[in-house]
Amino acid sequence: MQSMKYKNKSNLLIKLIERLKKESILFDDFLNELEKNQDRFFDNPELEFELLLSNGLPLEIENDKVFLKTTKTLISEQTFCIVDIETNGGHVNKGHQIIEIGAVKYKAGQIIDKYESLVYAKTIPEYIQNVTNITPKMLENAPILKNVLEEFKLFLEDDVFVAHDIKFDYNFISNSLEKYDLGKLENRKLCTIDLARRTLKANRYGLSFLKKTLNIDIDNHHRAYSDALSTTYILEKSFSALDNKKIVTVEDLIKFSKNSQPIVPKIKVKHEIKEEEKKICSHKKNI
Repeated sequence: MQSMKYKNKSNLLIKLIERLKKESILFDDFLNELEKNQDRFFDNPELEFELLLSNGLPLEIENDKVFLKTTKTLISEQTFCIVDIETNGGHVNKGHQIIEIGAVKYKAGQIIDKYESLVYAKTIPEYIQNVTNITPKMLENAPILKNVLEEFKLFLEDDVFVAHDIKFDYNFISNSLEKYDLGKLENRKLCTIDLARRTLKANRYGLSFLKKTLNIDIDNHHRAYSDALSTTYILEKSFSALDNKKIVTVEDLIKFSKNSQPIVPKIKVKHEIKEEEKKICSHKKNI
């Protein structure tokens, strides 16, 4: 059996998605573009299209045209899957793995479903045990990673993947799926750190700090489901601060989270602060 290994998302697929954000594409034209993709898994472009769907890219065909569902779906009608993982290290390619995963499905102001599981692992470094309170003993009878990944991917479907620091969780899960020949992630994604910076006033935007600032009273910090639940409430707070007349669709939301100015400017770097202190001191001497 051929191993389903992928390179990073191809430039051609990135360009196709960028185009789909602006317009629908004739299905035959879309297949022709997929056939040009040197990084495709299948020779048959129709199978490649099905693979994109199975990996969570929210495509749909209407009147012989392909469109990105998130360009038309209202925020209130979208299902968001808020995810958090605990791992025994930072790199899948170095043999590290997920030891716990938790996820919450959120739609129209309601939590509609959840998923959580510990994952069998032989070892957990002591410092991670201290942070998470997850011990090897707790994982002895937990399901193996491949089974958990299969379950999670079915649970996720083509929902928008949400996480607090999206890059780590999304990439770690996607790389883990690839390792077990289970595809990869192509879901649209949303980072609650980015969104919170643009909607909520806080001195810092780490999860524990935002929980205190927003009075989110959920215990078991650094446990996957608890952190996913906390992130869900941060997402909800951010939604309540959006301008619903300007930010209407899911793609509007994703674009806003990435491109808008933070509501609170980022902390200035040290040399900028020192230069300002010099100016203040100089000004005081001249008074």
